[in-house]
Amino acid sequence: MASSLSTKPFSTDALSAFASINSDLRSLSPGYLRLSLRPRLPKRLQIQAAGSTYGNHFRVTTYGESHGGGVGCVIDGCPPRIPLCEADMQMDLDRRRPGQSRITTPRKETDTCKIFSGVSEGRTTGTPIHIFVPNTDQRGNDYSEMSLAYRPSHADATYDMKYGVRSVQGGGRSSARETIGRVASGAVAKKILKDFSGTEILAYVSQVHKVILPEDLINHDALMLHQIESNIVRCPDPEYAEKMIAAIDAVRVRGDSVGGVVTCIVRNCPRGLGSPVFDKLEAELAKAVMSLPATKGFQFGSGFAGTFLTGSEHNDEFYIDEHGKTRTRTNRSGGIQGGISNGEIINMRIAFKPTSTIAKKQHTVTRDKKETELIARGRHDPCVVPRAVPMVEAVVALVLVDQLMAQYAQCNLFPVNLDFQEPMVAALSPEEVPF
Repeated sequence: MASSLSTKPFSTDALSAFASINSDLRSLSPGYLRLSLRPRLPKRLQIQAAGSTYGNHFRVTTYGESHGGGVGCVIDGCPPRIPLCEADMQMDLDRRRPGQSRITTPRKETDTCKIFSGVSEGRTTGTPIHIFVPNTDQRGNDYSEMSLAYRPSHADATYDMKYGVRSVQGGGRSSARETIGRVASGAVAKKILKDFSGTEILAYVSQVHKVILPEDLINHDALMLHQIESNIVRCPDPEYAEKMIAAIDAVRVRGDSVGGVVTCIVRNCPRGLGSPVFDKLEAELAKAVMSLPATKGFQFGSGFAGTFLTGSEHNDEFYIDEHGKTRTRTNRSGGIQGGISNGEIINMRIAFKPTSTIAKKQHTVTRDKKETELIARGRHDPCVVPRAVPMVEAVVALVLVDQLMAQYAQCNLFPVNLDFQEPMVAALSPEEVPF
């Protein structure tokens, strides 16, 4: 089912006015001055997926809209000979899908993925991998009011301001349904990281509205996925999970919404990922997670709390561990120093705003600039953070696998300096490498 587009006819008044001004200026200009005001048009038009592609080595492009025929992604640059099937992605897609509990949107989608290319006989071929997920539970009529009036704090107005046209049903590309392509490709990235270096990426809900999980309750060295998935809000502490669920239920029955915070950690990250200045690892992570829908803030390591400390209180002192490796006794740096990973646990926190589309009357304006009131319909999450957990894991994985490939290409072509560097060798034993 194709997405409906709502637009206004393009006016030629501006072009007529421009032609008139051009003619007048020509008649006024002296012989020694020639003004050329002809609009310059490109000799050829190039259409690129602006804003829909991430990565330099492991490149991912997502496509599709909330109420179109489907959504998905294309992965370019995936290493060959990696065992891969739909089941490798389906687990994370199931964690992301709607309709999984009373505190998520009631939209019913199985989000069953299909690999269309890039895999042969169960192994990646090194060519582009195309993953597709069909949309099966669209309700376009729910968005009839939104075709006329803008939802407060949503992307409806800004999409019109940028493009002059938008997909009304479901919010189009601004819908969180776009993240299916990121979660699917992120699952592939997580598999590569796990197989190569034993890297683990785990995210969990650490705050819902005013319910805040104390940081010292969670042991990041021992945290396991089953602890996070043991409840519908994805908080690894059962007591605080119940408080968070109650907070969401309280606003859900009133047709309102709340926001929250997702904490994400990375264990066994290879050292040396990230580059100085513009491509610092934390900068890449911030860009990736802040590109997710509804994100409003990002911290890593000590974050803003570090501003209350002195240098002597904040510094992570070094020591040599029992394996002869340089380590830090504390980790206020969050596993990154100078924009480069140091081998400690990377930790970050991402703030998500309350869901914009709510079933309460709000003041707004129409597309033809008239003030009105709107009660938005449709099916939406009363709090996005439970389903945002696999989304955060996915985009973090996309950053790390891209940085891993960059590091391998630049700094491991020749023998490394063993006094300081660690050889980048896959964790797989020789008999496990699929040749």
